[in-house]
Amino acid sequence: MTAAQFLETISELPGISGHEGPVAARIREAWAPLVDEIRTDPLGNVIALKAGEGPKPRPRVMIATHMDEIGFMVLSIEQGGFLRVAPVGGIDVRNVLAHRVRVLGRRELVGYLGMLPPHLTTDEEMTRPVPMKDLFVDVGLPEERVRALVEPGDLVVREQRAVQLLGGRMAGKAFDNRASCAAAYHALQELARRRHQVDVVVVATVQEEVGLRGAVTSAFGVAPDVGIAVDVGFARQPGVEKDRSAEPGGGPAIALGPNIHPQVYRFLVEQAQREDVPYQVEPVPGRTGTDAWALQVARSGVATGLLSVPLRYMHSTVETVDVKDIEATGRLLAAALAAMEPEWVRGLSR
Repeated sequence: MTAAQFLETISELPGISGHEGPVAARIREAWAPLVDEIRTDPLGNVIALKAGEGPKPRPRVMIATHMDEIGFMVLSIEQGGFLRVAPVGGIDVRNVLAHRVRVLGRRELVGYLGMLPPHLTTDEEMTRPVPMKDLFVDVGLPEERVRALVEPGDLVVREQRAVQLLGGRMAGKAFDNRASCAAAYHALQELARRRHQVDVVVVATVQEEVGLRGAVTSAFGVAPDVGIAVDVGFARQPGVEKDRSAEPGGGPAIALGPNIHPQVYRFLVEQAQREDVPYQVEPVPGRTGTDAWALQVARSGVATGLLSVPLRYMHSTVETVDVKDIEATGRLLAAALAAMEPEWVRGLSR
């Protein structure tokens, strides 16, 4: 299975923060043949170990890529059977109206995020987004039937099939951050053809969208010597400043800033140049808002790096990536892991 095929499969599965089970199961199934050990921890993180060569104890390098997605939770069932919902994660109210959704109740229901017709909307209302408190889901059933199938606390996931675009690009939901889960899958495939001296621990983390929680707990448990988070970053599009974005098809963006260990940054750049992997530099003067933020301060501190796959239209159902960037990210990860010498890794914590 290619990275693009893997992304298509996992992007369409439900996996709202705190309820990542279906996508976690698929990731575990795909990663298992490529690693030596794989397990799921109490929080739901999928933790895969690919042992290195050489004498023990070997240094550990953790690759963190989160698998959760944003979505909604049912707050109440209103008169007429409409579902009042609240966001789980960073929902953008500007782009959710009229979206098709799946309500994961006692039985799965198809519904839509309803809206007032423009004919009944005031001029003032037409100039601003619908307030989150006014969002509702319509599943088309009578109220008594809805109450028999749905209850407060049930999840509502956005429904969107992945689409292959021209030029090797793809669009769909939850590419933030399952595009990076696909990059990690590609890295494991590449690493199967290489020798490496460090123990590699690849983690599909949970609950990143609601506070980096899976990265916090898994980094504490893994206790890595080096951590590399893989996420998505802003790709160039109209309205996005050039110095805050990366070019689609230009390879992963390698972050540099206070969240990043300078030697890890330089090492990733050197490996990209040595392996002829296209890359871009992403200056981040503050917090990155990714799993790298949690990795860096785990236990007594971890030398941390961050790779970002350029992505357009973040937190929408038409998130768009270039498959070449996913593959380049995987190649760079595999090359870096194969090139890491145990003494160099250990020296980062001295």
